[in-house]
Amino acid sequence: MNILYYFTSNLLKKVFFRALFLLGICMFTSCIKNNKFTIEGNIKGGFGKTLYLENITTSSVVVVDSADLGNDGSFRFKKQRPQAPDFYRLRLKQQFINLSVDSTETIRVQSDTLSFARDYTVEGSSECTKIKELTFLQLATNEAYNKLEKQYDSKEISLDEYVAKIKEIIDAYKVKATNYITANPASASAYFALFQQINGLLIFDPYDKRDSRMYGAVANNWNLNYPDALRTVHLVNLFKNSLSIMRKEQNVMTPNELDSKQFFDISLPTIRDNEIRLSEAGAGKVMLLDFTAYESQNSPQHNMDLLKIYWKYEPQGFTIYQVSLDRDKHFWKNAAINLPWICVYDPQSIYSEIAKKYNVSNLPSGFLFGKDGEIVSRIDNYGDLEKLVVSKLK
Repeated sequence: MNILYYFTSNLLKKVFFRALFLLGICMFTSCIKNNKFTIEGNIKGGFGKTLYLENITTSSVVVVDSADLGNDGSFRFKKQRPQAPDFYRLRLKQQFINLSVDSTETIRVQSDTLSFARDYTVEGSSECTKIKELTFLQLATNEAYNKLEKQYDSKEISLDEYVAKIKEIIDAYKVKATNYITANPASASAYFALFQQINGLLIFDPYDKRDSRMYGAVANNWNLNYPDALRTVHLVNLFKNSLSIMRKEQNVMTPNELDSKQFFDISLPTIRDNEIRLSEAGAGKVMLLDFTAYESQNSPQHNMDLLKIYWKYEPQGFTIYQVSLDRDKHFWKNAAINLPWICVYDPQSIYSEIAKKYNVSNLPSGFLFGKDGEIVSRIDNYGDLEKLVVSKLK
């Protein structure tokens, strides 16, 4: 009886521990399997072509995987899920479909090779659907922008008309995109909407008082939900920098520490063709960096208003570094020759890379620098300029 009991007992123990071991393996395997996302679908007419899956980071685009499309254009990618919402795109030659991934979902995409990026369906992710809507909104805005640039280059419209219409289409985008942001600031679509660009220019300007609220809403929510994500760190730092030049705005959220906003230095030719650097011109002074175009209808009045402030405060250490974005260099020279401050010319005109770095979308646009060389305010209303200059000369 004892021998039988001993044998049965040991057999049960072996069976139990073996079952426990197998259960553990199954659970481990299941965890690994369930910690992946899948992107699959069909690309009509794609047989023999290569489809790429790319990860869009904050600084670059990285190829994650590739697949040769099957007879029916089928493809399937299965990858480790990201720790925080992340962005991917499917690339067929130079056509792209933007996607977002934040869990272990299966995303299904169907399209064709002829209209790959413009006529596709996406299922399995509501965020990917929103990304698609925002992408099409951005494409429509970009097309309108390019059309205006061609009209301006061919002199069908004046600079004033061009600037006014550009502002109109950008504002229209913001109205629609804001709905995606306010609906869920912690979402991938909110982040995506925030960083859309037109011709290399951020549509939501982090240094605009109104747009800063959108950056603050997304930054705070991402910091709450995904504090260690690289995107969160990048976004929070950008938001802090924008706040450092808008400290007096009491109704904007303020983080514990404010980082100083360092400007992009400029070196452009004056009317005498000698180059002067922005950092040298403003050393130890309160300085206005003014982006303008002399061919603009309101340019004469704008410069008259600046003259009053300049002559009044120049003896106390105020100066102006004015960047012209005119098309005609000869016209600019004739218009600027009698102005007392530093006038420089950017031959790239409205396509200026410098203006893009400062996210200039309206003319005139200004930035006030303190004596320490840091931006202290973006000038949204030139009527406030004198008051700001006085406060920084003290």
